[in-house]
Amino acid sequence: MSNILQGQRIGFVGLGHMGAPMAQHLGAAGAEVWVWNRSEPALAVAEAQGLHRAANLPDLADRVADGILCLNLTLPSVVEEIVTGTGGLLSRLHPSALVIDFGTTGVPTTERLAKRVPHWVDAPVSGGEVGARDASLTIMAGGSEADFSRALPVLKTVGKTVTHVGGIGAGQVAKLANQLIVAQTIDAVAQALRLAELAGVDAARVRQALLGGFAQSRILELHGDRMLRRDFAPGGRAVLQLKDVRLITELAQATGFHSPTLDNCRAQWETLVHEAGLGELDHSGLFRLYESEAQPKADT
Repeated sequence: MSNILQGQRIGFVGLGHMGAPMAQHLGAAGAEVWVWNRSEPALAVAEAQGLHRAANLPDLADRVADGILCLNLTLPSVVEEIVTGTGGLLSRLHPSALVIDFGTTGVPTTERLAKRVPHWVDAPVSGGEVGARDASLTIMAGGSEADFSRALPVLKTVGKTVTHVGGIGAGQVAKLANQLIVAQTIDAVAQALRLAELAGVDAARVRQALLGGFAQSRILELHGDRMLRRDFAPGGRAVLQLKDVRLITELAQATGFHSPTLDNCRAQWETLVHEAGLGELDHSGLFRLYESEAQPKADT
């Protein structure tokens, strides 16, 4: 990796399965990376890998000064608390500092925070843990032209496809559009494969046939395989998929958009997480809902 960030001091909050490798990529690109995380083990690992540990959020803001501060957090409420809460970043954030939010935070929270932070880019990502590890994420950015240009070297370091969609919140809209497709495609793939099983046909061969046709998709390829193997160890957790579907519903209501298929899709994710209690499964685990509805008929 080139030293595209040589001499820059960058802060990073949120060292989860995606945030940790993203922070490492920034360090490998020459940046002096200061990190903070709520859990101690992730901080210890980051420090052992050559990143610098901040004592707390105000200390992190001081260390970054007028540089760039990145957030990769799971929930909008957590993003808001980290930035504006008691002892949060805003208490010491330099007026010229740029904040890049990589999370799926939603439009209302993004707009509120951008009013408090002069330089803000919403840059939600798609690509999962593999994309974070390989620095091949797809990034959808919202913000001013000047702030996007300033953020671009960081975005190019952790992502492969970077698109400036528009102003503040536009990145969130693009990511929610992405998640609408993902959520409904996972549901469609689960239904298709389970239907094949119930019809007494080899679902693996059905999937193989579909991969050569117009129904081909990464979700059919990757998640379809996991469904057939009943391997639902969490990559992207179902509970976070539900969080995104709720944000999609919020955006739909705000824009006056109504979709019965979105309503039905949300009901399925709500059932998986809350009624079935399977929110910690990978989101391909939506297949489990259809598994429980009937037994396959005997081969004839």
